[in-house]
Amino acid sequence: MIKLVRKMKVKDSLGLHTRPAAAIVKLLQPCKASVFFTYKNETINARSIMSILMLAARKNAQITVTVEGEDAVMTMECLIQAFDKEFGGP
Repeated sequence: MIKLVRKMKVKDSLGLHTRPAAAIVKLLQPCKASVFFTYKNETINARSIMSILMLAARKNAQITVTVEGEDAVMTMECLIQAFDKEFGGP
């Protein structure tokens, strides 16, 4: 099983609020891999909007993203692009 770990920076000016949380959950729907975000010693399942919101990650926060599973490489690439593009925001 493939396991990838990478730190990503939250670029959105409002942090990981509702719009990016919903975008992450939607992005992960077709993926088979397990995805976890770790921030300030708290690890959550990235498939849950509420869990992402409860992380309360602000702009410039460094989040550790862990992806495990058969399509981990593709899933991680999608997440990297989403973080870089601020989840399609303005």
